[in-house]
Amino acid sequence: MVSPFSRQLDLRSLVSKKSILFFGPRATGKTTLIRSQVLDPHCLMIDLLKSTTYTELLRNPSILEEMIAVQKGVKLVIIDEVQKIPSLLDEAHRLIEATGIHFLLTGSSARKLKREGANMLAGRAWRAELLPLTTAEIPAFNIERALRFGTLPAVWISESPEDDLDSYVATYLKEEIEIECRLRNLSAFSRFLKVAALSSGELINFAQMASDAAIPETTLKSHFQILQDTLLGHILEPFLETKKRKAISTGKFYLFDNGVRHTLLGTGTLDRNSDLYGSSFEAFILHELRAFISYRRIKKELTFWRSKNQFEVDFLIGRQVAIEVKATQRITDRHLRGLNALAEEKIVEDFYIISNDPLARVIDIGSGKKTYALPWKEFLARLWAGEVID
Repeated sequence: MVSPFSRQLDLRSLVSKKSILFFGPRATGKTTLIRSQVLDPHCLMIDLLKSTTYTELLRNPSILEEMIAVQKGVKLVIIDEVQKIPSLLDEAHRLIEATGIHFLLTGSSARKLKREGANMLAGRAWRAELLPLTTAEIPAFNIERALRFGTLPAVWISESPEDDLDSYVATYLKEEIEIECRLRNLSAFSRFLKVAALSSGELINFAQMASDAAIPETTLKSHFQILQDTLLGHILEPFLETKKRKAISTGKFYLFDNGVRHTLLGTGTLDRNSDLYGSSFEAFILHELRAFISYRRIKKELTFWRSKNQFEVDFLIGRQVAIEVKATQRITDRHLRGLNALAEEKIVEDFYIISNDPLARVIDIGSGKKTYALPWKEFLARLWAGEVID
């Protein structure tokens, strides 16, 4: 099946230069991307979901070399879901050095690799990540659908997105993770997921969240690590370099997809005037920024800033760009308070405020700085055109 999406990650170019550890949440389309961009007669693809292949390699990982040798002219070896047999990474390491063949090693979880102290091929492989779809990849993008149902590929094209999301949450988040992570109390993990969904986009307060989920704080922290290891959650770290206004040092947690979040919350309709709409809009912009930085190999950290006296800017990219996100349909001076305060620090070069306001303009925010006030669609068009971050 030919994908209807033109993915922005150039995997072909990456594997031509180096071996790649290719991670991404389940169902983001890693295998589809590999088949469309990379797979050719000079590739050997090893599917660890095939029981006979899995059993033989689990019993004796060294037969990987024999599997490669039997197929003449192999230039790239692809191993799908490599976390199922972490010891294959040692074999890959050895064969990279001995033969010069490149490896493309995919995974949807780093949990087992970390637990078993797996060889992560430092210096011998680059890391790449595939996220759910972005605006640059979806023809006829619909913002309301993206905010409510997210952008997992199968969900986006589904005629029954709620049913597909229910299945994703039931069979993956609550069953497969239970097995992989050896969870003994699934009901406690389910309560945690609901609290994590409610708190997505907020400052992490372990004590309060543990109380809300009715689980010990140590268990809650362990569950958060599970979501990070399985790439289903992301902690956004704070920007700490301001001097005039001291910054807080607590991070924010975000689930990786709005549709998964709303399924966990049991959201029916998403009211445009609700706080949930605003946090979903913010998470949507975060997803676009994360994908752009990852796919374009931008070497700048994505953070947020909040001062101890409650001034806040949603996202910073290095010291180059500060971005405030508002779901409002009309930008006013009160929406600029965080940008005004950050501009006084004279640290950041460029400022943006993104919203549903249809009027694009440049606004003076003091301290010799101006901010671009842009509709979200125009901002994202500039982002993917390479006009926001260099």
